[in-house]
Amino acid sequence: MARSSDRLFPRKLDLRSGVIELVHGAGGKASAQLFEEVFRLAFNNPELDRGDDGARFEGGATMVTATDGHVVTPLFFPGGDIGCLAVHGTINDVAMAGGAPHCMTVGFILEEGFPLADLKRIVASMAEAARTASVAIIAGDTKVVERGKCDGVFITTTGFGPVHSFIETPPASTRAAPGDAIVLSGEIGDHGITILAARENLPLSAPIQSDSAALHLLASELLREIPYTKCLRDPTRGGVATAINEICRASGTGAVLKEAQIPTRRAVEAACEILGVDPLYLANEGKMIAIVPRDQANRALDVMRSNPLGEKAAIIGEITDDPQNFVQMETLSGGRRMVDWLVGDPLPRIC
Repeated sequence: MARSSDRLFPRKLDLRSGVIELVHGAGGKASAQLFEEVFRLAFNNPELDRGDDGARFEGGATMVTATDGHVVTPLFFPGGDIGCLAVHGTINDVAMAGGAPHCMTVGFILEEGFPLADLKRIVASMAEAARTASVAIIAGDTKVVERGKCDGVFITTTGFGPVHSFIETPPASTRAAPGDAIVLSGEIGDHGITILAARENLPLSAPIQSDSAALHLLASELLREIPYTKCLRDPTRGGVATAINEICRASGTGAVLKEAQIPTRRAVEAACEILGVDPLYLANEGKMIAIVPRDQANRALDVMRSNPLGEKAAIIGEITDDPQNFVQMETLSGGRRMVDWLVGDPLPRIC
C-alpha cells in the first residue's frame, strides 16, 4: 500500500550537509522521515517495510526479534530506572509482534568515572526484571568511553522469541482495516510526566510514577482469546497519537478517536495543563494498543481488564476508510480535530 511519503514529508532530508538533531530521536514525524530516507532505503526488505517494532524470521519455528536503545535521563526515576526500562521495552517489542519473549542480549556503553554502585544497581534491576518475566539475558558487550563522551550509561538490548503457536497470522500494523476497534490497555502519559518531573524537580499535586512493565503476558492472553487480533503496539516515544498514525499509514487507513474514552489520570491531566503538553504525545512504557475486529472489541476489553496491567482498558476509537491516513479526534465539546504525528521533540531522552 502507498505510504503517502510525499504528503507526510514534503521536504526531503538534506543528505549532503544536514545533521542529526534531537528531534530525529523523538519517535515522531522526523524519526519516521529519517527511517524512510536513510535506513529503509539502505536495508530494504519485507520485514523492515512492515514498519513494526519487531521482525519475524525462520529458525526452525517462526521467530521474532527486536532491538532497542535506551538513553533515558535521569537514570533513576519513580517507578523504575534505565535497567528495568531496557528489559521491559525489548520484551514488549517482541510481544507486540506476536512473540513469546525467550532471551535477550545486552550492550553497555559506560562513561569513564561512572559510579560502580550505580552500575550494580542498574544491572540488579535488569536481572530482576528479566527473572520476573522468565527471560534469560544470554550475551552482551561492554564498552567504556572517555569522560564526557557519554552521559553515564547507554544500554542497547535485543530480544528473541518464537511466535505463539496458537495464532495463525501474527499481528502487524498492515493488517488494520476499516471498522476495526482500537482498544487501549490503560491510562496514558504516566512515564512521560514522571521523567519530566524527575528531570526538572517539578512539584506535582499527586504522586505519579512510570508505568514501566513487561506486557508479554497481557499480549499473549489477548492473542490466545482473540486470535483474530489485527495489530498490537506499545505507544512509547511519540505516545498514542503517533502510534495510531503509524498504524494508519502502514495499513492505508484512517482512524477516529474519542477523547471522552481515553483513560488518563487526573494528576497527569493537571500536569499537562500546567506544562502545556498533550498526554496523547507522551511516552508510555507499560501500555498496549490492540486493533481487533469490531465484534471482538468487548471481549478484548474483558480479557485486558482481567489482567492487573489492563484494569483501566478502554475502547478509544475505530479504524476508518481514509486514503489520506488522517487520524481525527471526537472532542469532548462534540467537534473534531486532527491528531497529527508528533512534531518536534518536547521531551528528549525519554526512554
